[in-house]
Amino acid sequence: MKDQLPIDAALPALIAAMRAAGCAVLQAPPGAGKTTRVPLALLEAGIGGAVGGGGANGDGGADRGGGAHGKGGKILMLEPRRLATRAAAERMAQSLGEKPGETVGYRMRGASKSGPTTRIEVVTEGILTRMIQSDPELRGISTVIFDEFHERSLNGDLGLALTWEIRSALREDLNIIVMSATLDAEPVAAMLGNAPVITSEGRAYPVETRWLDKPIAIRSATSGPRAPRYEAVMADLIARAVEEAEGSLLAFLPGEGEIRRVETALKGRLPKDCAVHPLFGAMDFAAQRAAIAPAIRGRKIVLATSIAETSLTIEGVRIVVDGGRARRARFDPASGMSRLITERVTKAEAEQRRGRAGRVCEGVCYRLWTRGEEGGLHPFPPAEIEARDLTSLVLELALWGTSSTRDLALMTQPNPGAWGEAQTLLQDLGALDDKARITAHGRALAALPLHPRLAHMLALAGPDAAPLAALLGERDPLPRNAPSDLSLRLEAINDPSGFAQRRAYTLHRPTIERIKEEAKRLRKATKPTSAAYSPAEMAALAYPDRIGLRRAGEAPRFLLSGGKGAIMDEGDPLASHRLIVATDLDGDAREARIRQAIEIPEASLRALFPDQIAWHDLCLWSKRERRVIARRQERLGAITLDDRHWKDAPSEALAKGALEGLREIGLPISDAAHRFRARVMLMRKGQSQADPLPDMSDDALLASLEDWLLPHIGKARTDAQLRALDIAPALRAMLSYDQMHALDQSVPAHFTSPMGRKIAIDYAGDHPEITARIQEMFGTKVHPTVGPARTPLRITLTSPGQRPVQTTLDLPGFWASSYADVRKDMRGRYPRHPWPEDPTQAAPTLRAKPRK
Repeated sequence: MKDQLPIDAALPALIAAMRAAGCAVLQAPPGAGKTTRVPLALLEAGIGGAVGGGGANGDGGADRGGGAHGKGGKILMLEPRRLATRAAAERMAQSLGEKPGETVGYRMRGASKSGPTTRIEVVTEGILTRMIQSDPELRGISTVIFDEFHERSLNGDLGLALTWEIRSALREDLNIIVMSATLDAEPVAAMLGNAPVITSEGRAYPVETRWLDKPIAIRSATSGPRAPRYEAVMADLIARAVEEAEGSLLAFLPGEGEIRRVETALKGRLPKDCAVHPLFGAMDFAAQRAAIAPAIRGRKIVLATSIAETSLTIEGVRIVVDGGRARRARFDPASGMSRLITERVTKAEAEQRRGRAGRVCEGVCYRLWTRGEEGGLHPFPPAEIEARDLTSLVLELALWGTSSTRDLALMTQPNPGAWGEAQTLLQDLGALDDKARITAHGRALAALPLHPRLAHMLALAGPDAAPLAALLGERDPLPRNAPSDLSLRLEAINDPSGFAQRRAYTLHRPTIERIKEEAKRLRKATKPTSAAYSPAEMAALAYPDRIGLRRAGEAPRFLLSGGKGAIMDEGDPLASHRLIVATDLDGDAREARIRQAIEIPEASLRALFPDQIAWHDLCLWSKRERRVIARRQERLGAITLDDRHWKDAPSEALAKGALEGLREIGLPISDAAHRFRARVMLMRKGQSQADPLPDMSDDALLASLEDWLLPHIGKARTDAQLRALDIAPALRAMLSYDQMHALDQSVPAHFTSPMGRKIAIDYAGDHPEITARIQEMFGTKVHPTVGPARTPLRITLTSPGQRPVQTTLDLPGFWASSYADVRKDMRGRYPRHPWPEDPTQAAPTLRAKPRK
């Protein structure tokens, strides 16, 4: 090893842990040198990388006594990004005085530098998954290193879970090292059977942090037009940093758009010896290498996305300017779509970025926020398994033989909603059966290096679909103001020069070249088919849930076959078309905006999906017409291709439609229905018998309309007819004969007075109530009650002139107390009516004394 790096002090402990346990978690801060030092140290110590050796069946078996685990076979190191993969391999090869492809090689999709003498291979994370699926024993591999595991990529999490299962079940000799800069190491170690944790302290060089003195109100949707734009503020901070500090500068921005705008804003503001270099994932590799290479002369200003956060050393960088924003893909299970969001950077990401300034010498980090604002940052970014589309993960695990992640070594379990959406999509594509087991078609999709949607399209349409698959897997080669029509993009790919002459839109040439290269690779990987599909039909194969039917009205709104809504810009040439396939949407949960689409003829849909298109007979409540309508509809998913009047709809179906109307209108409660329902609800209070009465609350009745009201709905079909419906007979029919008898006995509709007269009990209020002449209640010594709980009736006693004189819940108490005052007052007013001193001993009467 040449120059000393902080990681060097931790390497002896790491080697010892690997010899003793065969697995370890290495925690090392940014700039410690773990990416390039650890694989070479393992090779030098004889832990993997030996010539020969054969994994499970070779000579590199478990040797806990003194030798290293897995002495035979390659050392495999995973990197989350292509640029970091290649750069790490090149730096290690350079330290050995070699070129990539000798002792140290690399492998990624579409590029490889490995040979027969390669002992250390740096690969992108998806490569490991493919290796495991093709050889579950990982023969020929002795050690797997997961670098930058704190990024918690989906492929990284899956790769570690599968590798740990291989070690546990098949390959005890397989070494595993998890390396992280900012992640809490203990949970990872616990997940890996309490693996040893090795910590490398310190950074190569100190980094000074400089915050803003006060917060800046950057322009947003709520700040107003006077606030400065984000790019202008970043350009100011970069110019200030260049003036105040020495060395090259690395600025972190959320995406290519911001990078290009900051690059424009910096023109003429930097010293002449400063060269500005963009750095983002969609650039071609030569431009990326130029951005990270040492400056030939002067100073380098690198404007980068998060691609530069980890595993890259940009020579000469002593200044970091952190714009404080990160762009992430978030999947919404409710909409079944992903969208890119820009949000505040987390503390872990800020620390990673800060570390870039101290890799080669003392540095300084400028942050586009105040020190006080730092407390509001989240500790870590979300793991991709929490925020990304899980379709590929579900397919990979189905191929592995499981439909669940419960028994896998995962630090974070997936969102159940996103998992269910992914399984449903894969079943729709024919990749999984109805029990979520992988099908032969699913195995074919898993073998293709594409999202399952695009793999499905490619498998069915053959090599002719390769350009479209490559296009849909890449960024849009046309500018944002271009129409949404996918055909324009295909035209640009097929004839870039002619397109530039014919059209007014500027092509992104590097993207076009990447698409064409990927299309060539996919053509070679795809088996020919006898079927011939148009581009629109290919798109529909990939996105069967995003076939859009234009809604009625002037606005270009579409209903997608998956049930979601989408909208297109009004001036878009596709806005007036009846049927489209939406291949790119912004993921808005309420109504997604269509960014790319293609028109599709109805005949094509009928040819593609004959088994999914079916007639449905429907009787529905129309909110607009306020009545039940009967329709026969031919549907593909949620969209209706043909809609006709259903002339001979059965009465039961019409009645069910009317019930839907009642759910919207509400139950028409007549006085009789209200009294009966109140009696039943009172009976239910305190009821202890084995045959309880049904719940007649609004919620319970509406939830069970089909059970109790359907036979009584009659021919009510309109709003007026439903509002006039008397539901009292239907409510009474809910009770059996015995229940009705018990109700009449316990909670009767009438109270029989001492004179034998029936008085209706009012159950409308909070208490059952009757009204009676005071003389009619003479002789009553026990207050009347109703219901199992013996609820007392509220009795309003009236004078002979029908005026209320007393309301009581305790008639005997009234006779003994207030009655005397009432008698004194009433005798003078109604002398012809009896007013006995002791009403409990008097006979009830409604008669007056005859006139003399």
